[in-house]
Amino acid sequence: MPTPTARTEPSATPEPASAEGLRRSLRSRHLTMISIGGAIGTGLFVASGATISQAGPGGALVAYAAIGIMVWLIMQSLGEMAAYLPVAGSFGEYGTRFVSPSFGFAIGWNYWFNWAITVAAELVAAALVMKYWLPEVPSIVWSGLFLLVLFGINALSTRAYGESEFWFATIKVVAVVAFLVLGTAMIVGIMGEAPGTGNWTGDEAPFVGGGEGILLVLLVAGYSFQGTELIGTAAGEAERPQTTIPRAIRTIFWRILLFYVGAIAVIGFLIPYTDPNLLNTSEENVSISPFTLVFERAGVLGAASVMNAVILTSVLSAGTSGLYSSTRMLFALAEHGHAPRFLMRLSRHQVPLNALMATTLVGLAGFLTSLVGDGRAYELLLTVSALAGFITWAGISWCHWKFRGALRAQGRPLSELPYRARFFPAGTVIALVACVAIIVGQAYGPATSGSSTGDILMSYAGVPVFFALWWGHKLVTRAPGVDPATAELGRD
Repeated sequence: MPTPTARTEPSATPEPASAEGLRRSLRSRHLTMISIGGAIGTGLFVASGATISQAGPGGALVAYAAIGIMVWLIMQSLGEMAAYLPVAGSFGEYGTRFVSPSFGFAIGWNYWFNWAITVAAELVAAALVMKYWLPEVPSIVWSGLFLLVLFGINALSTRAYGESEFWFATIKVVAVVAFLVLGTAMIVGIMGEAPGTGNWTGDEAPFVGGGEGILLVLLVAGYSFQGTELIGTAAGEAERPQTTIPRAIRTIFWRILLFYVGAIAVIGFLIPYTDPNLLNTSEENVSISPFTLVFERAGVLGAASVMNAVILTSVLSAGTSGLYSSTRMLFALAEHGHAPRFLMRLSRHQVPLNALMATTLVGLAGFLTSLVGDGRAYELLLTVSALAGFITWAGISWCHWKFRGALRAQGRPLSELPYRARFFPAGTVIALVACVAIIVGQAYGPATSGSSTGDILMSYAGVPVFFALWWGHKLVTRAPGVDPATAELGRD
């Protein structure tokens, strides 16, 4: 029987984990880049063009700014809890401690499944990206190779994951900064003739489709920002979490918002929202990505190949982070008896190897379903996991509300908090309501496009799965909700 991991409680000067527990080897720079890298991906490099086409440059800016503020509020909540209780499992653990064991069980399995399926999706995406250079090589070869790379990085050590994500994220950040610098130079006329504001003052611009256009883009923007919560699952292995987590949280929001809003503004100035290329962007045709188009106009040689390499980096980053995050969540579920205990076994480098192998096999199985028949089984898996990120965000806000209630009920002063969320309670309530509104709003696009009732209901497939996990666990265990006065705050 594997020895349970030692739970690291917060203290003024946290000690490194023992040989029996997870190793705290992620530094502040790792944490910052993990969250930045988790949020900057194909949603920015590829899908941003479609959002401008749908809502116009002004509408896209409003949508991304609104979602950015919501994510900032959520990260404030997560940062407060993670700095105070930097444990493996993060929001799954917080759900168990502050809401109920059943809620923690559901939010943990929901998040694990989401990222396990995301790993499968990234394997498919990696093959598509490689076809740009080597179309003759079978896709399964690239997918298999990339799965070995993802597994190897995660199996080596937590520090190896942190370093890989640091450099993956650095490449993406450099690409975005270069895009913003070159784009701004083109806008003001330093490189070529200044385009003026014509793209912002067309027939419908800057708000194409009015409020409806903004609403449709809000959903896309929400998906683009998913991954910022990765800092929470990394908190259990962060060095000096009481200082490194607050430092990362303070910088993440502004950098990500600058990248997204800045990129949308540059694209809006330089590429007309009526350009058909904006609607046709995909990982299969990176040559018409808005980033590629702007780089080409700036005279960057091989712009399409450069952006394809950056997108490949994004795919590897998302896959590596997804495998890391889901592995740590599965490990934490096993700690609480919510998953088989053999998943708690650690390698000599303090990596939860059994949980890693189990998650890798599930990701591989998900990928293989995309090759069977017409891929309908794989599409169903993606549909079920589609709302998992928004459910997780709502769960983080709810956990934070209950966490503050526990502090108040037990007479704990707010001065104990290494990091304090601003605008509580309003910020937490706004973020929670916004997440629920986005989940409900999933039906708007299919309903207005004339989709069948079955397709509309299918977009919500992840919601009943989450409640089935929550209520099913409660029915079987009869576990009561947590009394705030006796909630485990971990500072006895």
